Amino acid sequence: MNMEEKEKPSDFIREIIREDLKNRKFDSRVHTRFPPEPNGYLHIGHAKSICLNFGAAEEFKGLCNMRFDDTNPTKEEVEYVESIKEDVRWIGFDWQEREYYASDYFEKMYGYAVELIKKGKAYVCDLSADEIREYRGTLTASGKESPYRNRTVEENLSLFEKMKIGEFPDGSRTLRAKIDMSSGNINMRDPVMFRILHSEHHRTGNKWCIYPMYDYAHCVSDSIEGITHSICTLEFEDHRPLYDWFLNELGVYHPQQIEFARLNLSYTVLSKRKLIQLVQEGHVNGWDDPRMPTISGIRRRGYTPESIRNFCERIGVAKRDSMVDMALLEYCIREDLNKQAQRVMAVLRPLKVVVVNYPEGQVDELDAINNPEDPGMGTRKVPFSRVLYIEKDDFREQPPKGFFRLSPGKEVRLRYAYYITCVDVVKDKNTGEVTELHCTYDPATRGGDSPDGRKVKSTLHWVSASHAIKAEARLYDYLFTKPVPGEESGDFKTDLNPKSLEALKQCFVEPSLVNAKSGDRFQFERMGYFCADRDSTKEKPVFNRTVTLRDTWAKIEKLQKKS
Repeated sequence: MNMEEKEKPSDFIREIIREDLKNRKFDSRVHTRFPPEPNGYLHIGHAKSICLNFGAAEEFKGLCNMRFDDTNPTKEEVEYVESIKEDVRWIGFDWQEREYYASDYFEKMYGYAVELIKKGKAYVCDLSADEIREYRGTLTASGKESPYRNRTVEENLSLFEKMKIGEFPDGSRTLRAKIDMSSGNINMRDPVMFRILHSEHHRTGNKWCIYPMYDYAHCVSDSIEGITHSICTLEFEDHRPLYDWFLNELGVYHPQQIEFARLNLSYTVLSKRKLIQLVQEGHVNGWDDPRMPTISGIRRRGYTPESIRNFCERIGVAKRDSMVDMALLEYCIREDLNKQAQRVMAVLRPLKVVVVNYPEGQVDELDAINNPEDPGMGTRKVPFSRVLYIEKDDFREQPPKGFFRLSPGKEVRLRYAYYITCVDVVKDKNTGEVTELHCTYDPATRGGDSPDGRKVKSTLHWVSASHAIKAEARLYDYLFTKPVPGEESGDFKTDLNPKSLEALKQCFVEPSLVNAKSGDRFQFERMGYFCADRDSTKEKPVFNRTVTLRDTWAKIEKLQKKS
């Protein structure tokens, strides 16, 4: 099935858009936006929003803006802006020339606020942040009006101007919308529109010392940009009446806000506050640590843009929150890498094997298939010599029942090579640990088949000791031990997985990986999918395990079909 024939995604948001187009709403336009705050790195949850906003615009031949909600200079950095742009492009979307910032509209937002003051719909309040919270009331009790609520228009205009030119200290005053302190929706109880922050902004410098709050900045930005469908996560559903109130009171162009359920993923956290804690407290090695659910982290781990887009399409868009199993994300990357990753051989925990009847100094160049899923990827040569390495786990001196790999007197197949039989075991005299195996090979089984038809039950991967490249393999596991971190203890950090990273520094990979570049992806046969890390060099390659070969999600789907 080609891309044109592929069934297009369907969900309640796309149905709304289709109905709007049918009714010629918004002049039959579709214009969305992706509005991240530049106060951290994007994570897999943002990928869902990226694919939805850009994907819907693309599907309906519309436009999607990239807009940075840069209204809090104390937490925002240019580093975050650049990382966000890199992540969106990596996932596969382009906003062309439509790159905007809420800070582009600060002057306009100020002017609109003045209009609301003149209409008696906004006032300057001297209550502190704690007092505002206290006056707001609760879900069951109405709020209490601020003693400054009934200031005259003239006084409010004067005070707001003084706030703008920096006459008051941080936190001393705010501009609030005058709505309804008895509203059943707490968001409508005179929300703050502007607060005082004497802090340098990464784009506007020191021009401003008052900054708009999200609820005000967001709807005004949408209106200015001519957005048709303002797609938000579900926590903003209770904010929609405020979104509508601001635009209605200002009498400006009015987009439609639609909410969808955010992504919740098992064995991880997607709260930006919690992710910042993990980074700042040293639980991970930065925002792009491959254990992090950040887009930069999963990119470094070896995930592909195609797998992320496929994952977002599979989980769909819903109105209710739910938990998505991490196994589905892993299934999506396995499915993609299975088609495109070159197969290679790598030994992570080496055990030396001497093929005693193989001529010393001789080297065989054997043919190995690069990817059985894609014959077009061809073959490569792998060297075979007298001394090899195999995985320690592929040998048992006293094999348990059902163990079909190598043991004394047992014959196995070496991938693409020969049948070998273990004839002797060498051990460390002090510890008794097996350090070396002596084996014989059958020259007639070159290529891995026996001319006399005898069968073996196991095929092992291997590398030639004299040709292999020493490498480091970083084996990553879930960052947390519980599906919902902190659910039992109340502190997500108590469920951190102490075994989430195992670094194996004495690995050996086949010589074809000598030119592996950062980001190159491979399947290490029998060991999983791996990606060359940015720390990797020609002298010391480093590979991150993207995902194991075990496919939990496929088993889940199989069981579901049976039931």
